[in-house]
Formats: sequence, C-alpha cells, structure tokens
Amino acid sequence: MEYWEPLRWAIIQFIVLVLCISLHEFGHAWTADKRGDLLPRAQGRVTLNPVAHIDPLGTLAIPGMMIFLPLLFGGLPFGLIGWGKPVQVSLANAKTRRADDILITLSGPGMNFLLALVGAITFGALWGINSEMIPETVYDFFLMFIMVNCSLAVFNLMPLPPLDGSRVLRYAVGMTEETFSKIARNAWWILLLAINLPPENPVLGMIFRPVVGFFAKGFLYLSEFISGLF
Repeated sequence: MEYWEPLRWAIIQFIVLVLCISLHEFGHAWTADKRGDLLPRAQGRVTLNPVAHIDPLGTLAIPGMMIFLPLLFGGLPFGLIGWGKPVQVSLANAKTRRADDILITLSGPGMNFLLALVGAITFGALWGINSEMIPETVYDFFLMFIMVNCSLAVFNLMPLPPLDGSRVLRYAVGMTEETFSKIARNAWWILLLAINLPPENPVLGMIFRPVVGFFAKGFLYLSEFISGLF
C-alpha cells in the first residue's frame, strides 16, 4: 500500500499531461482552421481525439519516464517536459499572415487557460453539490488538471525558442522566419538547461513557479467560490 499513493498520483499526472498537451495542439489547429488555413484539417488535426496530436517521444516516452522512473529509483535530477505533434500551418493569406500566425500561436496557451477555467468550475460544482460522494481520485484529477494547464500555458508563453512565446517575440523584434527557424532548431539545449537548473534559478524560481502559482490559486479560489453557491 505504501507504493500505491505515489503510483496513483503518477498515473493521474501522466493521463492529465497527455490530455492537456493534446488539447493544447488542438487549440492551435482549431484556430488555424477558423482563420481559413486548410492544412491542419487536411492533416486530420482539427479533432479532439488525442491520438491525432500525440508525439510518441515527446508526449508518451519522455514524460512517462520522468513521471514513473522516480517511483523505482527515487528522485531524478530532471525537470518534467513534454510536447505534442506540432501543428503545421500554411499561412497562405499574405494580407493576414502576421495576425494569423500570432492568433494561432497564442491559441495553444489560451486553450490551456480555458481548460483550467473549465476544470475549476467543474471542480467547484462537484465540491459544492456533494463532496462526500465524489471519489478522492476525481478531486485529485481536477487539482492536477488545473495545475498542469496553468503550467503548460505559462511555460509555452515564455519567450524561449521553440515555445509559443518566442514566435510572438519574433514579431515584436522584427526577426525573419529564416533566422527564427535556425535559432529554434538549436535552442532545445537552452530550454532543457533552463528547466533543469536548481529551483532557485531566475527562470524557474523567480518567474515560472510564482506565475503558475498565481494563476493556479486564482482558479482554485474560483472553485471555492462556486462550491459556496450550492
């Protein structure tokens, strides 16, 4: 039994992470489709089916190892990271290309914030209707759901290539697509270094975690408020 509780949390975290990464990519595809880009629909990406958005390495293998290996070997010196299959867009309309790219880019983190909102409302309603009848795992799922979506939203808005925030920064500084692509291809090691620096480092300790905590607490306060309405 002493191993069941960590395993239960690991399973919840893995399921939630796969789901939230997939819906993040769906957000990109859905917005591209609404902006008239035909490529995501042609590639089968405008769907809520997670299978269409899963990258075997980035969504399953690497997050799975980072989540489950500590159960066997204790704490590992690696930060949790994962990614989905990138949504390809054509941006064929030259007149709206800049606006389209920015909206499509921001819709991924936007989807995660929306999911956190839906999770908070649902969590609060369940809590308020009958907290004693709801299994503990259901509550844990929604808590994890809110935290993971806040983390994904804030993380992807960071201006580090190839994260979504870096594409917005590219337009802000007037960087060419060619230059951005070169930087993004060689920037993974910077991103990995930023994630795996000690907790007190500026990227995680002073920026990422406090911002994630700010949004997560806001959604949890919303849940508490909603529960009080019942």
